[in-house]
Amino acid sequence: MEIQALSPEVIQDTTSTATATATATAIPADQIDSTFNSTCIDLITSSLPTSTILALSDEYFAPASNLLNPRPPVFKPGLFVETGKWYDGWETRRHNSEEYDWVVVRLGVVRGRVGGVEIDTAFFDGNHAEGVVVQGCCEIGGGGGGREEEEEADKRIVGKGYSGWKTLLPYQKCGPARRQAWTVGNGGEEQVTHVRLCMYPDGGIARFRLYGQVIPVFPSTTSTSVQQQQEVELSSVVMGGMVLAASGEHFGSRGANLLLPGRGVDMGDGWETKRSRTRGHRDWVVVRLGARGRVARVVVDTAFYRGNFPREVRVEGCDCGEGEVGVGMGMGGQMVEAEDERWSEVVGVQRLGPDREHVYEGEELKNVEGAAYTHLKMTIFPDGGVKRFRVFGTRVV
Repeated sequence: MEIQALSPEVIQDTTSTATATATATAIPADQIDSTFNSTCIDLITSSLPTSTILALSDEYFAPASNLLNPRPPVFKPGLFVETGKWYDGWETRRHNSEEYDWVVVRLGVVRGRVGGVEIDTAFFDGNHAEGVVVQGCCEIGGGGGGREEEEEADKRIVGKGYSGWKTLLPYQKCGPARRQAWTVGNGGEEQVTHVRLCMYPDGGIARFRLYGQVIPVFPSTTSTSVQQQQEVELSSVVMGGMVLAASGEHFGSRGANLLLPGRGVDMGDGWETKRSRTRGHRDWVVVRLGARGRVARVVVDTAFYRGNFPREVRVEGCDCGEGEVGVGMGMGGQMVEAEDERWSEVVGVQRLGPDREHVYEGEELKNVEGAAYTHLKMTIFPDGGVKRFRVFGTRVV
């Protein structure tokens, strides 16, 4: 596709709604995963049920919903549809009469802090976006006050004349058929509920990733008594849970998938390790809970894993104390290692079966009476696939 040249004035006009402190640092393509995987989640992935495209300028050639697909883009040679060549991404018409095309996305969590942005133009070559700007806003009511308030916030944001956008990623040039990502300088302070991707001047983008950390919203209570606290899924990504490390992710199935809502759609959105050939081998994953809490129930789900589920599982817990959660660290800022001597057994070694939820509670749990944990480690023997790892309990406040 023919790409228009952009004048500096056009770029400046669009970013004028930004905070002047917005900065960006480019990340080499081969370092994108290692930069974000253990410190952030994708806040807009379609794996999160409330992540939604609210409005857009155009999607004539390919729908904007593809931007949020958690799976890598694919190419289908020779496939044409009514509008032209099929693309796994978002593609708009040529000759945009406006300065840029845009799409507004509601985050898949109530609120988040943005640490980085990825724009993947895979397979778009000659019809790729020339440049992008990413803006964010925080509209209280988006998820925290019920569905009606959430809808009101959405309407305000997509309404004509909305002026609450602040720049998270200032204008960045994009190249054809490549992954490109940046850390952003003001994301640690800005709370965001919605984002707007501006694509200059038109063209195609395969995937849009918004890396950051969840700001969880726990059930409100005035009591500090554990008995009166409402039980929540402490490990859920929506509550701020995060996979800090895993022994392996050979098949591209990330450990972070373990904490997603729901039971998924197939083996592709779980965690699977390669076949081991060593006697005594085991694989493991370390999870930082969204809040320090008391464990009441643990669920290990092997949905869709029928001939490749692990033979056995064990779960251990570690308490790093109170304090704010540190990235990749304990809640008090202490590092937590897979072989840390502070791990205590929470679920002893248990046999697993195919394609089912395994629930451990009551007398099946160990070392939970009066104990609080900030991290849990799931160990599988000897290898295999697990769809979800869920830890339910009450928050210690």
